[in-house]
Amino acid sequence: MFTSKTVGLSLAITFATFVYAAESPNLGTLASAAEIAAYDLTVMPDGTGLPVGSGSVAQGVRLYTEQCLACHGTEGEGGLNDRLAGGHGSLATPAPVKTIGSFWPYATTLFDYIRRAMPYTEPGSLSSDEIYSLTAYLLYINGVVDDEAVMDARVLPEVVMPNGDNFVWAYEP
Repeated sequence: MFTSKTVGLSLAITFATFVYAAESPNLGTLASAAEIAAYDLTVMPDGTGLPVGSGSVAQGVRLYTEQCLACHGTEGEGGLNDRLAGGHGSLATPAPVKTIGSFWPYATTLFDYIRRAMPYTEPGSLSSDEIYSLTAYLLYINGVVDDEAVMDARVLPEVVMPNGDNFVWAYEP
């Protein structure tokens, strides 16, 4: 089965791999703690990780018109990209419509997603106040908050989403 040549060759290849892997091509630099912290943007369902700031539905309307309307349509419907509003009561039907108001379990997740991925053409470019404003507006057009709502790190985790009870943690947080 195995000859001494086969075993010897295998050992030589294994040894060479470890020696080569130990050498570095000296590309890049180590990231500093501050650089890593700039990308540590995780927001948990309970609001842990939400930044300081605030935003209202009224401010969100203006921002949505400037930053989101072209892709997501008027009031979150009818755009080229994903529908953001509506779909209430549709999840148990043959044609479920998964939107912020019909599907998402936590309002904090909306903030987290906008901060990481929107606007599509320039993700990460919005300030915390702008993200809170857009979050307030999107929750409003989904019937989750009223038109006077102001979102911040204290209020946002307290928002109860219509489908929140239909999600179960796979692992205890």
